[in-house]
Amino acid sequence: MSHMLLLAADEAEAKPSLILEVLSWLLSPSLLGIGRLTWLTLGFGLLMTVLLLVSSKVPLSYNLNNLRVRWKNTGMTALAFTLVLSVMTLMLAFVAGMTKLTESSGHPENVIVLSAGTTDEGFSTLGFSDVGDIANQQGVKLEGTQRLASQETYMVVNQPLANAPEGRPKRRFLQMRGIDDPQIAGIVHHVKLDAAGAWFSTAGVREGAVAGQSMIECVVGEGLAKQMASDDTKLKAAGKTTLKTGDTFELNERTWVIAGVMQSSGSLFDSEVWAKRSLVGNMFGKNTYTTVVLTANSPEDAKVLAKYLKDDYTKARLSASVETDYYSGLQATNKQFLYAIWFVTIILAVGGVFGVMNTMFAAISARRKDIGVLRLMGFKRRHVVASFMLESIVLGMIGGVLGCLVGSLCDGWSANSSVSSGGGGGKTIVLKLVVDLNIWLIGIALSFVMAFIGGLLPALNAMRLKTLDVLR
Repeated sequence: MSHMLLLAADEAEAKPSLILEVLSWLLSPSLLGIGRLTWLTLGFGLLMTVLLLVSSKVPLSYNLNNLRVRWKNTGMTALAFTLVLSVMTLMLAFVAGMTKLTESSGHPENVIVLSAGTTDEGFSTLGFSDVGDIANQQGVKLEGTQRLASQETYMVVNQPLANAPEGRPKRRFLQMRGIDDPQIAGIVHHVKLDAAGAWFSTAGVREGAVAGQSMIECVVGEGLAKQMASDDTKLKAAGKTTLKTGDTFELNERTWVIAGVMQSSGSLFDSEVWAKRSLVGNMFGKNTYTTVVLTANSPEDAKVLAKYLKDDYTKARLSASVETDYYSGLQATNKQFLYAIWFVTIILAVGGVFGVMNTMFAAISARRKDIGVLRLMGFKRRHVVASFMLESIVLGMIGGVLGCLVGSLCDGWSANSSVSSGGGGGKTIVLKLVVDLNIWLIGIALSFVMAFIGGLLPALNAMRLKTLDVLR
């Protein structure tokens, strides 16, 4: 008996594991990075459509004509599909934009080093002696005589907005990165400046318009430069859409001058301000390093270096990882958005299914005599079922394609969000919404599922109608 109970317990534990493995396999990306579940749904939809076309002897023009005649019901149902798919496309575009942003920020030959136990650089604290020793490790790539190691202090600072538009936030949480050597940091992070810009000077300051008042030099991401302009009513009134090299802004009761704008679109640096570390560290009370980013000679060397610093480095306890892995880990927020999106989409999809059912039941009720005539003409029950299923699928595809087209209008829009590792840290970012092939195929697959489920019950109901009863 005890042996049987142990077997039953093992089976109970194995089942959830098996279910999770199956779900992971279905949702994992395969061809073109698109989930297997999407491909399976599309394949099933294509196969079913072909089978219905082959098995239905009723001309498809008959169904299309009926959709045209009942244009009001057709339009309302198509509108339901359009609403569901446009909302889904918009929300998935947001997640796709965040995913693309985090994936494009890291480089496989870079190693990011933080203090032990931290998964976000905002919480990291590295000792000064440790930083110098880390930068001089074997395996770090040389640029001339200098090692490609950027020593940095990352912090989030509060910036009041004096000219914020009515109804908008009056302050901004600004991402600040203190840099020791901006030229090296630019090479390490693959960041370049606009044609008119230059990296901030060794001193990190320049003389202001008023004698005796210096301005702090900085470089900003182009996404942040646009956001700063849009959050200032005076700049908007003057027709200025973005801050440029030479423009100034106020922060911590000091004037900051933009020495250059980083061509950083598509990365997290698009939302950051870089300035002299010694200045901003003292100004905002963070005089320790948080991050060291090292460039290895190759991605393979980067993996070896990261493992050594994490497991075998004895002078300090460190957390080291290849930069692409680090930024992939900053997607806890993405997962939360994705769960919320599917929850909302399922609710909307249920409404779409009922809309299709309502339309098809109304169509069957209005065409009872047509069904009887079709039966008398020799069409069998399966032909009638196939005909109505095709009509439902055509209706769903029209609404689905329209919904994806409407949702695609958001492609390239800018939005604000945050990314985090789930451990309490996070970064406020400016991102661009992305509508790609993956989202389109998911939309088409969902349209088919909604149309198929919504049309199945009415079609089966039409099959049950008796010829003499409907013609009486």
